[in-house]
Amino acid sequence: MIKKTALALCAVATIVTAGTEPLKVGDAIPAINLMTPTGESFDLQAAVKKQPLVIIFYRGGWCPYCNRHLSDLQTIDPQLQELGYTIIAISPDIPAELAKSSEKNGLGYTLLSDSSMAAAKAFGLAFTVDDATLVKYEGYGIDLEAASGEKHHMLPVPAVFIAGTDGIIDFAHSDENYKKRLASAKVLAAAKAALE
Repeated sequence: MIKKTALALCAVATIVTAGTEPLKVGDAIPAINLMTPTGESFDLQAAVKKQPLVIIFYRGGWCPYCNRHLSDLQTIDPQLQELGYTIIAISPDIPAELAKSSEKNGLGYTLLSDSSMAAAKAFGLAFTVDDATLVKYEGYGIDLEAASGEKHHMLPVPAVFIAGTDGIIDFAHSDENYKKRLASAKVLAAAKAALE
């Protein structure tokens, strides 16, 4: 049964980027395999069957807004664990870059690699970075190909999904403005609401 509070939170929270169509409350978590920082396979559907997940999509360890958001989420990780949740954060970064991000931000939760962008595509979040933006990034010393190990020049729209062990999304939030992130207090409130 879809939680009314989570639905209400979702209804005001999603802004869609052109060309993307993010999964919504009531949709099923896709069958996706990701990579851990040590290069091992991580089955997303198997993980959500074991315990509820807070799934974060972020652009990469090179993004200061992402790093701030990841650190902010660390502050609520103990409370989410008490509720039975596990945070997993997914980016296009290769596994080696995940370890750097985890250490830099003092994270206790799992970062996962989606360098092929298969997960971002399945969640309806993937978009291709235009040439002008690629040039701008290069000017800042950001190399998307080095970060992902791929030449697709794709990024995910930053997003938060909360799903129970039934594999169904109880809460969904995405925003095309990468500078705007869902505050940890709102993530925690949504996680609590999904259990009601």
